[in-house]
Amino acid sequence: MELYEAMSTLRAVRRLRSDLIPDEVLERVLQAAAWAPSGGNVQPFRILAVKSAEKLNIIQKWYREEWDRYIKPQRQQESAENNDTAASANKIIKAGDYLANHLAEVPVLLVFCFNPGRMAITDAELDRPSVVGGGSVYTAVQNVMLACRQEGLGCVLTTLLCYQEQAIKQLLEIPEAWGTCAHIPIGYPVLRGHGPISRRPVAKLVFENSWGQPMGKL
Repeated sequence: MELYEAMSTLRAVRRLRSDLIPDEVLERVLQAAAWAPSGGNVQPFRILAVKSAEKLNIIQKWYREEWDRYIKPQRQQESAENNDTAASANKIIKAGDYLANHLAEVPVLLVFCFNPGRMAITDAELDRPSVVGGGSVYTAVQNVMLACRQEGLGCVLTTLLCYQEQAIKQLLEIPEAWGTCAHIPIGYPVLRGHGPISRRPVAKLVFENSWGQPMGKL
């Protein structure tokens, strides 16, 4: 697939079939993660490919708890409105509900772990939340998602299970020095899967030389 086509059609796919993913396909997806750039080429991430039905059932219960807590205000808002925005939000909620109710059925859940002791986190002491360390991990996450697009697999980046990090670490025997930063269920789509996406235009996201100054010729 042409790269720009892949990027412009990479949807969050939450409805996934339970069909097994061939080993050679999963290997290509994981190889894409290994190719990702990282600070100093340290690659301070590891990936757990969770296939165990027993463990996935446990993880689904935790995910459902966090999803219900997260989405409750949006459910209330959506029920109070009756417009196109509410209809769009309802579609997202239904897709999220499907994942929360079927997470245990996905063929593979990729759990991305990171080791902050191996990162040059240059914004750690700034008076704001630190994000720089993620630059050495989320490149691999994006590579995985683009590889899934190429292979016809659905996927979605989820982070709600980070609220359950200690429980996840115990279940998956993750060493103390490592944290979790992304959980990506992957599988073949139930419905159409990937397709056209809706995003803000470049002119709204990019400035030239000074904040708020439009880029020329956009």
